[in-house]
Amino acid sequence: MTMNFFRGVMGGQPAGPQPTGAETIHKLCDRVASSTLLEDRRDAVRALKSLSKKYRLEVGTQAMDHLVHILQTDRSDSEILGYALDTLYNIICNDEEEEQDESEDMAAAPPIPVSGKHKNVPVSDENAQKQEEDLGVLFTDKFLGDSENVTLLLTLLEEFDFHVRWPGVKLLTALLKNQCNQVQGVILVSPMGVSRLMDLLADSREVIRNDGLLLLQQLTKGNAAIQKIVAFENAFERLLDIITEEGSSDGGIVVEDCLLLLVNLLKNNSSNQNFFKEGSYIQRMKPWFEVGDDNSGWSAQKVTNLHLMLQLVRVMVSPVNSPGATSSCQKSMYQCGLLQQLCTILMATGVPADILTETINTVSEVIRGSQINQDYFASVNAPSNPPRPAIVVLLMSMVNERQPFVLRCAVLYCFQCFLYKNQKGQGEIVATLLPSTIDANSISAGQLLCGGLFSADSLSNWCAAVALAHALQDNLTQKEQLLRVQLATSLGKPPVSLLQQCTNILSQGDKINRRGSKVQTRVGLLMLLCTWISNCPIAVTHFLHNQENVPFLTGQISENLGEDERLVQGLCALLLGICIYYNDNSLENYTKEKLKQLIEKRIGKENFVEKLGFVTKHELYSRAAQKPQPVFPSPEQMLFDHEFTKLVKELEGVITKAVHKTSEEEKKEEEVKKTLEQHDSIVIQYKDLIRDQDTQIQELREQVSTLSLNSEQMQNQITQQQSQIQQHKDQYNILKLKLGKDSQGLSSSQGEGAHVNGLHSEELSQLREEVEELRRQHTLQHTQLSDKDSLINTLRCGAAAAAQTAEGGAGGSDNTELLGEVESLRSRVQAQCAEISQLQTERLELIRRAEAVSSAPASSSESSADTVTVSELESRLAAQTTEAERLKEECRGLREGHAGLEQQLASAQSTVAIEQTEKTKLQQEVQESKKEQDDLLMLLADQDQKILNLKQRLRDLGETIDEDEDELDARDQFGEDDDDDDEDEDNND
Repeated sequence: MTMNFFRGVMGGQPAGPQPTGAETIHKLCDRVASSTLLEDRRDAVRALKSLSKKYRLEVGTQAMDHLVHILQTDRSDSEILGYALDTLYNIICNDEEEEQDESEDMAAAPPIPVSGKHKNVPVSDENAQKQEEDLGVLFTDKFLGDSENVTLLLTLLEEFDFHVRWPGVKLLTALLKNQCNQVQGVILVSPMGVSRLMDLLADSREVIRNDGLLLLQQLTKGNAAIQKIVAFENAFERLLDIITEEGSSDGGIVVEDCLLLLVNLLKNNSSNQNFFKEGSYIQRMKPWFEVGDDNSGWSAQKVTNLHLMLQLVRVMVSPVNSPGATSSCQKSMYQCGLLQQLCTILMATGVPADILTETINTVSEVIRGSQINQDYFASVNAPSNPPRPAIVVLLMSMVNERQPFVLRCAVLYCFQCFLYKNQKGQGEIVATLLPSTIDANSISAGQLLCGGLFSADSLSNWCAAVALAHALQDNLTQKEQLLRVQLATSLGKPPVSLLQQCTNILSQGDKINRRGSKVQTRVGLLMLLCTWISNCPIAVTHFLHNQENVPFLTGQISENLGEDERLVQGLCALLLGICIYYNDNSLENYTKEKLKQLIEKRIGKENFVEKLGFVTKHELYSRAAQKPQPVFPSPEQMLFDHEFTKLVKELEGVITKAVHKTSEEEKKEEEVKKTLEQHDSIVIQYKDLIRDQDTQIQELREQVSTLSLNSEQMQNQITQQQSQIQQHKDQYNILKLKLGKDSQGLSSSQGEGAHVNGLHSEELSQLREEVEELRRQHTLQHTQLSDKDSLINTLRCGAAAAAQTAEGGAGGSDNTELLGEVESLRSRVQAQCAEISQLQTERLELIRRAEAVSSAPASSSESSADTVTVSELESRLAAQTTEAERLKEECRGLREGHAGLEQQLASAQSTVAIEQTEKTKLQQEVQESKKEQDDLLMLLADQDQKILNLKQRLRDLGETIDEDEDELDARDQFGEDDDDDDEDEDNND
């Protein structure tokens, strides 16, 4: 019925004028808006879809609002939703794709004459493409006029139906391509917006999953916030799983899409890079680079995949990343074996040239600035016979003019990265040039660099000069060592130094035929010389020692040369300025002042500064200063090195100031430098002093902590002893109360229980003997504690006297602390002794009461024997037996208390032993001090004897000696003898 309607409206009248495309689309839009039947609306939308590519402008202008309305209202019909999404995609997308319309779509499209098409206007292909792009942006802006349309589209992506989900993914991708930032903003604020898109990667239908990858590629471009959200939605795990499932480097275009998405997520995003490293995903990259022995027949897709994998590794270790993050990733790559795998590819045969070039660049950045990685790379050997180091093999490619230009640039970058912050590697390279290490039977890196430096190929000259300059970068030792290198120029002539040979080539540059080659060679040599003599006064002296060098430089600077030679003039000015700035005035003819006078006379200071500025104003200078990797579109533009641009930036200002400075200003500057050096030396001394004090403070803190620990241990011991004493005190109190009650009961029944007590007097006598024995033991313990107390007092006095004699005032504070601790311990022991004495007194009182109880019934037994009945005697006998058992238990408790006191006595004895040891040490120190005093007294006695002898000789010679002085001397001597006798008596005592 629907088809009949279309035929009746548009195709049922063969006669008359045919409707135009715009009219047909207008009628279809009216039908979409007004039809109540879903089938009619579906057929109309399908017809619009079939016309949307040929009549893109008309459909986009008239039907977009109706199509959006369909998406909002007809959610229950997946077919009409799919048609509407496809139509919107056709009018928004700018890609030229093959039409895949179904047969019913073609049938639904009415026959429209060619004259109605808007493409009839003849335009050029370029203009047509531009118009198509403009239309796509125009319709995208119209669709994004309401941000709810994007939210609606995200909601539709939750539909599992293939005819809805797939066109929705394509439409959203097209929107991102045309207006990326705007769509990203809407998705970012949409609840669960990114999560819905991440679910596409888990779709079992590969076409949706693959288009989902393309969608995420567009979504993550240039938006760090979305990149972080995608990464934390487990994107790394999912993408790496897909790459593995698809065959890694041997996979198809899906692997390429995954790698592109990974690059988007990691490039310039430190947070994601750290997450990737911490998640151990770097280790999962190693299998990607496992290549076999047979590397022939690589497909174009494999080359693309491996190229992207190498690029992904470079993203993680890029020099533009933070140094800490780069170093951490480099360490992980070495530990998991990824660097070793890359070096295997580097030395493998049959690898395509572009993959080999990118592998060299990747290895370069993995080892750049990492000492352990650089050391490993230095140990890699090529599989040749005999084996050669990989560095030598790469340098052979760099100085070979038949190798591709990009490969030679990659090798130079690798060599630069190997030497970056690697003084050990720099020394090894320079050592291959020294006479003592040259091996005539093997090719070394130094020989290759010298060969390239003096070859006929200007590019080899430049690369070798820059490589050799990196071997000297920030390394004063190697700059001085390189001055020893001697070169044999020809038979019969004496060898010349490498420095002199470089200047000879500069001065003979006009003999090179090609002008461009001459400039490139001279620029390379000038960069090498500037790097070599900068910050090295000895090298400056060697350079100035050649009488021809300064006239050559001044002549080059003063000439008015063409545009091509301006760079050479600027570099010559820089070299001459370095000779001034780092001049130590050791050559009388070329001191700083004379060189400045020479510049002022022959060149002019303003002209010199102007020529010096030619370097930084060169168009290729700023390009080389951007990044370390040497990337040049052609060999002719290969003029500047990245590290050299840093040197120029550092020296240009100081050289300008040095040229304009007067001699008085230089003297003042030298004085300021000397003052600063003195201040620096003082600061260093104070730093050393502070460091020593910190060490001493740390040691004292450790001693304090040790003493505190000992104090805590002793406090714990005292607490334990106090608790034990308290327990004994409580036991004595309980025993006292019990004995008091028993004595009262026995006193009331003295007249009645005499006979019973008489029967058990033998047991009571045994108890009295045991109590007496315990009393004697307590008395003995009290005596021992008193002895220990007196011994502690003796040790304290001896320690104080020995400390005063041996150490004097220096150790007073330490001895005071020790004596304080001893005094504290003594007071605690005295307190414990007092408590023990009190307990002994109470025990004696209890014993006295027990004796009174035992004697009383014995005296009254005779008078009361007749008044007691037999039954009463039997009951009292049982009671007395119970009482005797209780007394035995109490005696047992007293024995246990006695054992505790013995333990306390043992502890006190250990303390006394420790104090005795300390006393012995102190006595030894006192003996040593007395021995020293005796030695001094002997010396004094000898002196006195000598004085008496001299006085006697003076008397013999007739000199008058004052008698008072003699008496005083004799009295002093007599007093000293008395003191010695007193000391001996004290010692004997």
